[in-house]
Amino acid sequence: MPTASSTGTSSRLLRLLSLLQVRRDWPGELLARRLGVSGRTVRRDVDRLRELGYPVEAVRGPEGGYRLEAGAELPPLLFDDEQAVALAAALRIAAGTGEGIAEGAARALATLRRVLPSRLRRRVDALELTAVEAGPGAGRRVDAGVLLALGAAVRSAEEVRFDYVPPGRPDGADPRPPRRTHPHHLVFRGGGWYLVGWDPERADWRIYRADRMALRTPNGPRFDRRRLPGGDVAAFVSSRFKGSGGEDAWPCRGEVILDLPAAQVAPFADGGLVEEVGPDRTRLVAGSWSWAALAAALARFDAEIEVVGPAPLREAFAELSRRARRAAGGAAD
Repeated sequence: MPTASSTGTSSRLLRLLSLLQVRRDWPGELLARRLGVSGRTVRRDVDRLRELGYPVEAVRGPEGGYRLEAGAELPPLLFDDEQAVALAAALRIAAGTGEGIAEGAARALATLRRVLPSRLRRRVDALELTAVEAGPGAGRRVDAGVLLALGAAVRSAEEVRFDYVPPGRPDGADPRPPRRTHPHHLVFRGGGWYLVGWDPERADWRIYRADRMALRTPNGPRFDRRRLPGGDVAAFVSSRFKGSGGEDAWPCRGEVILDLPAAQVAPFADGGLVEEVGPDRTRLVAGSWSWAALAAALARFDAEIEVVGPAPLREAFAELSRRARRAAGGAAD
């Protein structure tokens, strides 16, 4: 049976470890005050942590102190209750993505669950989380080694050389020569991984699907980082997926009046502006990458549509109507 003294020491060691994890450098005197012990006791506790495998280094300087460094092996980690639950939730989402990291995430989640206290295990098991494969990246698998290599190239600012498998080629062959890019951001969007990089040959920014990249080794030379247009990678990627070369906005935007209550329009507006203009009348301002796509998206609503503008949207509806008549076997106007 542990004594009161050993229990107090263990509790103090856990608190010391927690403090070392949240701040890079800790003066010895400040640690002693936070723990309510003497400097000599802090030194003994640091020695105990080192024996357990935690690489606690002494910091030189007027005050002296300690720093928790990264070690060659992974010692036991310490998480508070909220951190443990948040980590378990993130691992559960990652395990359901279908990506190259899914298997590793599932094993990590199982390991974490085994060591959780029962009170936290119940909270984790009660989490109703589902990773939905939505968006253009659904179902794609990327080798974890590719993701790690791309992430390292981004961090070290090294040029990446790769073959890019074009769509529609089941043999996976790329008739074009290897490509080069200066990687800037590795992005997860809509179920798929993408690399945002600067193409030095085309002198323009490009977005590459990571699952189509066959990396070549070694990497190319280091490069000077450029500033991404707008400075916000999320907005940049969103704008490119919308077909916009600049701001994060659809290149084609139109306004219509739908003979539907606003409550029935809002859930399917896809980010559009919804305004109630009557009990069963709703104004919707929406956008898309083309006028034809916008007309088709608005036609999803099972209601009469009044086009407020602009003229290209009316023309797109007219063309959509002609195509529908031909598809139905009728004569076009």
